[in-house]
Amino acid sequence: MTLEYFRDYCLAKPGVTEDTPFDKDALCFRVGNKIFSICSISEFQYINLKCDLERAVELREQFEGITPGYHMNKQQWNSVSTIGNVPDRLILELADHSYELIFGSLTKKLQAEIRP
Repeated sequence: MTLEYFRDYCLAKPGVTEDTPFDKDALCFRVGNKIFSICSISEFQYINLKCDLERAVELREQFEGITPGYHMNKQQWNSVSTIGNVPDRLILELADHSYELIFGSLTKKLQAEIRP
């Protein structure tokens, strides 16, 4: 997985924007101004993604490359390795899952504006 591929994948989703609100290296992807993914620009070794509670625990048990979210709520966020010990297809699936969790937390009005 490369940063360029992941970035293009995220930005192709409806309503997604990107910014670096914390520092010049922490790239955030948002939907409805809420973050669903954070990764490092300079050292693209993991991605923080939101995950439902039960699935987060299951994934951590199954994959060495999935750990509690670094600098995030450890119950709701996972750090997902991009260095080859988590399949790329699963990384993209987890990015979709994170996006959908955040999208689902938006107001119905904002959801309708993003996906008419």
